[in-house]
Amino acid sequence: MEKKYYTTIGLEVHAELKTATKMFCDSKNDPDEVRPNVNICPICMAYPGTLPVINKRAVEHVVRVGLAVNGKIADFTEFDRKNYFYPDIPKGYQISQYKYPIVSGGHLASFDLTRIHLEEDTANSKHDRGDYSLVDFNRAGVPLMELVTEPHTFETPEEAGLAGSSFAKELQLLLQYLGVSEANMEKGEMRVEANISVSSDKSKYGTKVEVKNLNSFRTVERAIKYEVERMIELHEEGKGDEIVQETRGWDETGQKTFSQRKKESSHDYRYFPDPDLPKLKLSEVFSAGGGPASGWDKMRAELPELPWQKRDRYKKDYGIKDEDIESYINDINLALWFEEVATILKDVAKVKTASNYITSDLVGLQKANLDVRRPNAENFAELIEMVITGDISSRTAKDILAMIVLKDESPKKIADQKSLIQKSDEGAIKEIAQKVIDANEKVVIEYKAGKEASLQFLVGQVMKESKGSANPQVASKILKDLLK
Repeated sequence: MEKKYYTTIGLEVHAELKTATKMFCDSKNDPDEVRPNVNICPICMAYPGTLPVINKRAVEHVVRVGLAVNGKIADFTEFDRKNYFYPDIPKGYQISQYKYPIVSGGHLASFDLTRIHLEEDTANSKHDRGDYSLVDFNRAGVPLMELVTEPHTFETPEEAGLAGSSFAKELQLLLQYLGVSEANMEKGEMRVEANISVSSDKSKYGTKVEVKNLNSFRTVERAIKYEVERMIELHEEGKGDEIVQETRGWDETGQKTFSQRKKESSHDYRYFPDPDLPKLKLSEVFSAGGGPASGWDKMRAELPELPWQKRDRYKKDYGIKDEDIESYINDINLALWFEEVATILKDVAKVKTASNYITSDLVGLQKANLDVRRPNAENFAELIEMVITGDISSRTAKDILAMIVLKDESPKKIADQKSLIQKSDEGAIKEIAQKVIDANEKVVIEYKAGKEASLQFLVGQVMKESKGSANPQVASKILKDLLK
């Protein structure tokens, strides 16, 4: 019998917060700055005698994330010094939080959360000069939120990898919806680390390995899956003791993890409270004068609609497909425009039809041509109404859509000008249908013998003869009547 292994993963995610200035000074927080070492000052460069000042907006951002995931907001919190040496740490320590994080607990996607705390980002090492490296300190001191999940056990490597990727996507959406971070992984604004262990006993954890700096959803999924399979293979070969607690990196070219260094423990960092920063009583900082509960309730009530809330509402109000819903969840502007269209159309069946055209045809046009723009909601709704009433065929609707995304005009006006309105005159269509039947004796015989596909051929011939103006539903009905 094949031995079964259980995978346990916990995630640590760092996200740069969207603030005007850095975490402890007034240097500009600009992730788009390409010139090195321009957004710096004596404080973020750790000049002797300088003193940090806490960025209140960054603290507020973390509180809002905590409220959104139903975490417990700390009444008391403080900042600590995390001591370690690296060229991108100007002070020789990082200001972070250890014993008293801002948020404890909470839940997101399939993971329970341990904590969410606030710290400062490191500088950015540049290794593109060949035989030496340089450091860009623009990022040093940028507000950085760190979220840590509880460990979660999965049955297969594939399941673990997918869960890690799904969690990262949902967190990115949450941060964007709240407006606290752009969380752009390509820019390094959000970085994922996975703690992974494998065991043949579901009640026990195996030796934990951390895979760091995973910078895309695809990489998160692949790195977790690869590392789990690597560990299982070592167990199967009787080399389970070769799995050591360590930090590993991800080799994108080779699509595999590699050892970087032995994993440090918390005591290695010699955490202690930062003596230059005040302790925070968050209930006094954010309450509306009525204690912490009133402050948190007010902030919770002011949160925007969250991704999972929007999913539920779209399912309930519009009944559209899950894949359509995800298109809107992932594109806030597209979702707002869709809701404009839905408000005009009102009828759920019409909204479903509109959604099909949006997520397949419109999105497809946008991907194929950068000049494509969404038409105004009224014109798009008018197009859908014309499809529903049978004034134009689905094929014609696609053609008109391709026109109005380049030049936003009334679809009805275009259809009239180009003689695209479908004809439902049964008398005229009947004449064409009889002509088609007479010209396709063999196909008629096949249809009468039970070959249903032959009818579609005949409908196509009617459409061809009418230059696309015949209503295909009416043509099909007339052909069936004539062929009885």
